[in-house]
Amino acid sequence: MPVFDDNMTVFSKRYPALVTQILDTQTTEQNYTIRVEMAKSGMPNLLINNYAVHSTRDPVHEGQRLAATLAKGNPVLVLGLGLAYAAEAAVENSPERPLVIVERRLPLLRLALETRDLRRLFSAPTVILVLSEKTDAVYWALQYLDQNNAGKTVQYLKNRVIIAQDTQWYAEVERHIQTWASKDAVNQATLKRFGVRWMHNLAQNIAVTRDLPGVRYLTDVLAATVPVLLIAAGPSLDTIAPFLPALAERSVIVAVDTALRFLARIGVEPDFTVVVDPQYWNARHLDRFIPEQSCLITESAVYPSVLRQGFKRVFVRSSLFPLGRFVEDRVDAKGTLASGGSVATTAWDFAREIGAQSVWIAGLDLSFPALKTHFKGALFEERALAQSHRLNPAATWHARALHDGKPFWASAADGTTVLTDTRLSLYAAWFENQVRRYPHVPTYRFSTQGIFIPGMINATMEEALELPVCRTAIRRLLGKAFEAADTAFNTPEERRIRNLRYQEAVHDLFDGLSKLQTQAQQAASALELFYRKKSPTASDRARILAVLDKANRVVTESTVREVAGFLFPSLPDSESDSSDPFADYLESCRHLYGPLADTAGSHRKILALKIAHDR
Repeated sequence: MPVFDDNMTVFSKRYPALVTQILDTQTTEQNYTIRVEMAKSGMPNLLINNYAVHSTRDPVHEGQRLAATLAKGNPVLVLGLGLAYAAEAAVENSPERPLVIVERRLPLLRLALETRDLRRLFSAPTVILVLSEKTDAVYWALQYLDQNNAGKTVQYLKNRVIIAQDTQWYAEVERHIQTWASKDAVNQATLKRFGVRWMHNLAQNIAVTRDLPGVRYLTDVLAATVPVLLIAAGPSLDTIAPFLPALAERSVIVAVDTALRFLARIGVEPDFTVVVDPQYWNARHLDRFIPEQSCLITESAVYPSVLRQGFKRVFVRSSLFPLGRFVEDRVDAKGTLASGGSVATTAWDFAREIGAQSVWIAGLDLSFPALKTHFKGALFEERALAQSHRLNPAATWHARALHDGKPFWASAADGTTVLTDTRLSLYAAWFENQVRRYPHVPTYRFSTQGIFIPGMINATMEEALELPVCRTAIRRLLGKAFEAADTAFNTPEERRIRNLRYQEAVHDLFDGLSKLQTQAQQAASALELFYRKKSPTASDRARILAVLDKANRVVTESTVREVAGFLFPSLPDSESDSSDPFADYLESCRHLYGPLADTAGSHRKILALKIAHDR
């Protein structure tokens, strides 16, 4: 079989781990029959249970037609390869874009390699092959897309006949993909809703980078000898209240801010409180909380009152936002903590970062068991009761919480079903991915009625209470870590150096924003003048091109372009059928420079108010 041998030569270079599997596989399936016959065009076609996978007339043309419907440059996910006509055409149309092939059946892949010359397809560096019985294997390919194709819409090529043979398997794959893809929509909606709030918070907290140590000082302080109990704020939290004092003697307590009311009610103070949400109402979870011993883990974008709460110690993670990173990169690195959209995800990563022997989680439901949304007495419940009235009762608030997030039924950890929604399932997918990524940190959960998360271990309270008492060791380990952080961060010389760096960073920030705003305003004004001319001359065109060329250089070379672009609105689709490239270029610049001048000016104004207030 010369075609097969030629294909395997490529495979041995690109996918060496698959070579042995392919060579040991027969082109037969137990659950259905597969065979190849010629289409009318003379090209081979694949039949599964006598259903044609491709066009019986001309499969090559069909593949080209399907590929032509895809936007060039955007990643493509192929569900069910078949004989690869559409996948091959997609790569030929846009060689630079990633193409992820998801295939469950090894015999189908071998048959394709025996039937057609697929060397051009599988030798392409942008082609990723996911071949596995496990549906979650697709996550590794999605992580690649995350790293290299941020903001690009993923497109699909689905082979209905192949998918129909493994309906449940491909449905699970699509669930993984949709959960992953939904994060972009969630992130965009969140930015649109809270972007200005984040910018105001960052401006008011800008000196945090100079004045507060980073979480990097807490790396591995537990030396993998002590477990961590993570307190989330789901409705199942009510069931563990009587046991928390005993658990606090056996583990480091890491609590999310939304669970503080619960802990205060039973008289347990966490060792660490994690607060990363920038909203005002989120800061209200700390009302009436007097942190005598708790240490705050936060970031510079939180609502400013959080930093005035009076925590015994405060450590900050590296900012997720360009303004915070600009200052940190020049003043003091803080150390990273992952962010999966929920404070509980950051809290779990913090527990891993400090060297937890294991992580035990209470209140992580990520669903609505028994149609409950929070633990009893949560701030949400109190707000609903306080603001309810005859025409808008508390029950209406509760119904909105259940229904506004696009709810659906999902598998629970105990094998039953539970109501969840799109946002919560996104957090569950994050936990699933991280637990798989860090298998050396076993994660146990008490909430078996919450959403099922593969890799998390269902635990009983009896098992947790068998952990050895280690509160004395915890105090010693944390005290030693805090002392080391003070020694390294708060010496007079370190403070002097950071202050100098901070002053330089703020100066560079203002200077860069000023230059960017000025240049963008000049470009936007020049464009408006050009558009007013009814019949622009060649010299008019030359002048506007010179202005735009200078503006492009300033933007490209600017160190603050990411800061200014944080609140930048989405640009319209860059593809155009216009026959006038010059007009297309001017229009794209028009959409760029006006908003860029506005965002740079907004940042300067807010920062100026903060610095004037400090003086």
